[in-house]
Amino acid sequence: MQLEEEKYRKTELSISAAKANVQVLAFVVPIMLVYGAAYLLIWPEQFSARNLRQLAQTHQQLLMLSPVVMLLVFVLGAVVHELLHGLTWAIFCQNGFQSIKYGVHWKALTPYCHCKEVLPLRHYVTGGMMPGLVMGLLPAIVGIAMGHFLLFLFGLFFSIAAAGDLLILWMLRHQHSSDLVQDHPDKIGCYVLSKQV
Repeated sequence: MQLEEEKYRKTELSISAAKANVQVLAFVVPIMLVYGAAYLLIWPEQFSARNLRQLAQTHQQLLMLSPVVMLLVFVLGAVVHELLHGLTWAIFCQNGFQSIKYGVHWKALTPYCHCKEVLPLRHYVTGGMMPGLVMGLLPAIVGIAMGHFLLFLFGLFFSIAAAGDLLILWMLRHQHSSDLVQDHPDKIGCYVLSKQV
């Protein structure tokens, strides 16, 4: 998106990793409570001692492999999470995937996605919420509706994994629909470009 820089006021909205780790708890705790309560209210019989023993016996081999399975789900899920950000933002970018950069923060061992183009607020928010919606909320709802505990846990896990994205979206809550957003290249956050009056 081509901009006439002098017509916009640029404001940085960013947060340190230490603060972000604390503030995401404001999203993680309610997610766990709401999702957990919904599942428990609809499927209370699944939590009887008899059913839990039966579940453990049925999935005994999976439980033995669970650390490996969990690690695999976590690593692949983190990659897919970032791919969803990039795929969504690329749809709205003039230069498509040329404006999307993927990488790994090696100190934290986490993949990342960075959008190099300035996007309208609505498009930035859509890309920001996509992983939490596709990998978190939707599987959790289906898991709750069907009483499928593993699908529910998958959705819960990836909803919690999207808490950092929710924090960024929360930071944008007071912006105007006409504002533009540029992903921050180095920090957790973004720049907001507002038209000068």
